Amino acid sequence: MVIPVGSRLEDAWPSLPLEAWSETCSTLHMWMQIVGKVRIAQCPWVNHSWHVTLLVTTRGLTTSTIPYGNRTFQIDFDFIAHQLTIQSSDGNIGSFSLQPQSVAAFYRRLKEEMGKLGLHVDFHTRPNEVPDPIPFDRDESHAAYDGQYANRFWRILVQADRVFKEFRARFIGKCSPVHLFWGSNDLAVTRFSGRRAPEHPGGVPNLPDRVTREAYSHEVSSCGFWPGGGPIPYPAFYSYAYPEPVGFSKVTIKPDAAFYSTELREFILAYDVVRQSGSPDDTLLDFLQTTYEAAATLAKWDRASLERQYDPKSAV
Repeated sequence: MVIPVGSRLEDAWPSLPLEAWSETCSTLHMWMQIVGKVRIAQCPWVNHSWHVTLLVTTRGLTTSTIPYGNRTFQIDFDFIAHQLTIQSSDGNIGSFSLQPQSVAAFYRRLKEEMGKLGLHVDFHTRPNEVPDPIPFDRDESHAAYDGQYANRFWRILVQADRVFKEFRARFIGKCSPVHLFWGSNDLAVTRFSGRRAPEHPGGVPNLPDRVTREAYSHEVSSCGFWPGGGPIPYPAFYSYAYPEPVGFSKVTIKPDAAFYSTELREFILAYDVVRQSGSPDDTLLDFLQTTYEAAATLAKWDRASLERQYDPKSAV
């Protein structure tokens, strides 16, 4: 089934009420974890776990290139044709439909298709960063897939990815790619001050503390998008600092609808505020910029050396 995507704002920034697709969201989250764990099993460790993430594409999400001996392969979610595709550098391709099926069935099908391509990858089957995890090969409880809402989720990721990249370009210090962390199921981009941070306390559910501590080894200002859950039962953009500087929660940011969550220790901006605004790009950029400026100023980052002072395009 092909779902056309128009140029109107309501098409580019579709509604995504969590309650309408919560079961699909939970199932898709586990499918993405399975695919992500294939990548983590094969790739060299990169600082802050940047090697584990998925990237937004013009049709869905990709692992990007994964090494396998003297070959490479990649796995792609296509949320337009609703296919999962495995492509290897020797020209072989495997695929199967994204449709209602259990996490266990998805796991078996992926392993089968990879096996046909001579790609035999073993990885931990226990999900990360979720309470009460069910091993993938035994998970028959998550089995929903609504293609319409999966497509909407991806379309929002396309817009967030585009705006996040514009925001990222303003910074010339160390900065992460714009990428999706399948553990927490959020699209994120993170800026670094260059200074070491105090050791993180850890405590993320079903994630080794050593991974969390390495991820937060240096001071960060991080922002992102996630479909919602827990204390924020709706899709939202977020922004936080680690370590959080004194006074961060009290600063005035844009737009006025954004607020600081004392439970999450993050600034939150509901996705609906962005999509319903006259200029979603500007509204989101205001949120990203003002929360970053609050973090960097209060923490006394060397902003003059970390931020771009001119637009290189003007010289081209």
